[in-house]
Amino acid sequence: MDTLSYKTVSANKATVQKQWVLIDAEGQTLGRLASKVAIILRGKNKPNFTPHVDCGDNVIVINAEKVHLSGNKWEEKTYVRHTGYPGGQRFTTANQLKAKNPASVVERAVKGMLPKNKLGAELFRNLKVYAGAEHNQEAQKPTTIILKDLK
Repeated sequence: MDTLSYKTVSANKATVQKQWVLIDAEGQTLGRLASKVAIILRGKNKPNFTPHVDCGDNVIVINAEKVHLSGNKWEEKTYVRHTGYPGGQRFTTANQLKAKNPASVVERAVKGMLPKNKLGAELFRNLKVYAGAEHNQEAQKPTTIILKDLK
């Protein structure tokens, strides 16, 4: 038996092929959008996925202000932060967060689906979210992906 033909190939920074991907969030449900974006950022949709390496693509999300939440989640979904002082817990609803910064709703959803370590922080830097239809990454020539085509 030839054991050399059964070697597992692990990706590293030199062998990873990173691309720029454009995703339109208009009319998309927040959680479903975020999970698919997290899979693309992580690189789990590629055949050479390696868990400890950043082998995902760079993702640009446009129209974040037109994302959809079902039910009463715009009023009932709360985001929690802490000031660092005793009794400093602060709550924000999804509507308030969207009014202040529409892109942060998508960013928080995607960040929660990434690993909670140095790799997750590195992967999160590959995400660019814009509230409107305009973005600053035209020079990278991103390819448009339709999320309904992804499994």
